[in-house]
Amino acid sequence: MRFEHLVQINDPLMPLLEPLSREQLWRGLVRRAEEPTRFVLGLEAATIDARSESGGCTELARTLDFGSFQVNDRVVLTPMVGTVTHVAACERYPASRLIIRIEEPQPEMLYLRFIYEFDDGAAANDGSELEGQTTALRRQAYRSADLDTVKCIRDLAEAGELG
Repeated sequence: MRFEHLVQINDPLMPLLEPLSREQLWRGLVRRAEEPTRFVLGLEAATIDARSESGGCTELARTLDFGSFQVNDRVVLTPMVGTVTHVAACERYPASRLIIRIEEPQPEMLYLRFIYEFDDGAAANDGSELEGQTTALRRQAYRSADLDTVKCIRDLAEAGELG
């Protein structure tokens, strides 16, 4: 399965919405990677098991604790561009990838592009009505979580935590 959508960050037609800079948006994505419990509903704890630098990028190996299960992932942070999270397959989840990319088609017109990719295996796309409803619900949950991420980044910026 692949699901992709954009979230507009700055909107000149909404003057009451405080614009964010690319730097603030980037710092917010870094915070999301380093402090995921602030951003992910149901995540009880997160541990950064390893951190490395290569070619200007930072890679974090993490363990995410959801209480009844744990997920291991690694996040590659490319400065001012975006993040790629690779989730290892486990009992409850297939291997997957989340790409969050900063896009700026015009100066100060910032967007975040969220791309979800998973290896659903043979169960994917069986064409059933239930499968279609499940996919629609999953996509709605991703949109909602991504809007929550943007809200959290805005809250951090408003509190002066993102520069």
